[in-house]
Amino acid sequence: MHAGSARELDWRNRNLEMQTAIDTKVLEGLRQHPKRIPSWYFYDARGGELFQQIMAMPEYYLTRAEHEILRGQAESIFTAAGHTPGTPFAIIELGAGDGSKTKELLRYLIANDFNFIYQPVDISSNAIDLLKENLSDLPEFEMEPLVGDYFEMLQQTMSNDVPKMVLFLGSNLGNYDDATAKQFLQRAANGMQSGDVLLMGLDIVKDPKRILDAYNDAAGITKAFNMNLLERMNRELDADFDKDRFDHAPVYENNQAVSYIISKEDQSVYFGATEERIEFKKGEKIQTEISRKYTRESLQGLLGDSFQITHVFQDRQKDFSDFLLIKS
Repeated sequence: MHAGSARELDWRNRNLEMQTAIDTKVLEGLRQHPKRIPSWYFYDARGGELFQQIMAMPEYYLTRAEHEILRGQAESIFTAAGHTPGTPFAIIELGAGDGSKTKELLRYLIANDFNFIYQPVDISSNAIDLLKENLSDLPEFEMEPLVGDYFEMLQQTMSNDVPKMVLFLGSNLGNYDDATAKQFLQRAANGMQSGDVLLMGLDIVKDPKRILDAYNDAAGITKAFNMNLLERMNRELDADFDKDRFDHAPVYENNQAVSYIISKEDQSVYFGATEERIEFKKGEKIQTEISRKYTRESLQGLLGDSFQITHVFQDRQKDFSDFLLIKS
């Protein structure tokens, strides 16, 4: 077998293993009571397109607010992080998505001749492809995209003594319950060296209606984003979900927006991939996402001894905060 063919076979085998693991995780969640689907399952190609549309919706303030922070306060952020043009450092972004917000920081660094490498990490190769396309109009800079698990990739980047700034933007931490978020932060800290910094974007507690509207836009894009999960399972798991027999049902409770898909009737869904049926009662919910909202105090409660909050950067309306944390 030619070397190229061997590499292609290895790539196909790894993709098959990854898809099998994804399918297993999704089905495990649907067998639970209450039912749930992991939020990262949103982001197939169609889900990524819909999320781009959500970020442009007038109700979805989060992206605009963080753009404002990163665009207007980039100099202050890097000064607070201790980075200067003459000192090499690495920017490692966990869950980079399309890189649209990070682009504000990169533009500043390039314009001011900083010596850096950008290492975006995402579990989705679709997201990395979109990121590379989105950043292609910037002047040339050093970039090393990484596809895979956050923590494995973070550990991989720690093989040298170059100072590091880890980015976790977009209120991604809010997709975890507090216990899981605390574990995430501890694992992130374990992959960093003392003195490295973490810039983390978080949505802030505010008027509940304003928050809920961000997850239930009038145009129905968020609903389509949620219901795409059913279409994805139909495609990838050979399921027979009928979207008309389910609905999008977001709520705001306990300082978090929670997205559900709710069954409109008693029904049974067949999964050809595993030759099984999963039963749904009328009114039964599938939890698809949580989006936790924070105060400085609630964040501090998750950090323990792993990080210290050194600076907080906010937009003009104080809707959103980017917290600069230093690894203890």
